Amino acid sequence: MSASSRTEEEPVIRPYRDADRSAVAEVCLRTAAAGRDATGVYSDDTLMPEVYALPYVDYAPDLAFVVDLGGRVAGYVLGVADTAAFIDWYARDWAPGFRARHPRAGAPTAHRPAYSEPHLLADGGNAERMRIPELDEYPAHLHIDLLPELQGRGLGRRLIDTLRAALAERDVPALHLGIDAANVGARAFYERLGFHELPSSRPDAPRFGITTR
Repeated sequence: MSASSRTEEEPVIRPYRDADRSAVAEVCLRTAAAGRDATGVYSDDTLMPEVYALPYVDYAPDLAFVVDLGGRVAGYVLGVADTAAFIDWYARDWAPGFRARHPRAGAPTAHRPAYSEPHLLADGGNAERMRIPELDEYPAHLHIDLLPELQGRGLGRRLIDTLRAALAERDVPALHLGIDAANVGARAFYERLGFHELPSSRPDAPRFGITTR
């Protein structure tokens, strides 16, 4: 059979498994520069995953879903149902270890990201950064990433719908998310899905919310 006649692997959305942990970290890294690859942007490639991916799969693996492409994780959505409870856990169980692993910024790289390494380190050790004024109305939050090869195929919508359904089953009324202000495509994507900008949103820290039903 020729390569052109082979059936292309169809991506499948499935629940997260413990064996996916390192693959989730890799997807996070490869999409962390406003949707582009952040490998080598910071002195330590584990920084982004340790702030924006791994705490979520450790705390709420039942609210993590991955895109499986022929046995390879190529995207995910990660969520927590109760952000306030997650903040407490993060401050108690995650932040101390993060600060111990990353006590100071490393040697500068050739990159000069707008989200600087000192800022990233500060966020990684500060659970309170996640406490927004709208938590009573929008108690859940999520992070979602897809490798470029799978973008534009409707998988982002399917991932978010999967998480919204899981949250609705838990009677969680609504969720929120933040985006990188430099990622203009993300704003358009979330608005198409029905997300609306929250009152606490700022130009440098856009925040959006949506109900689960």
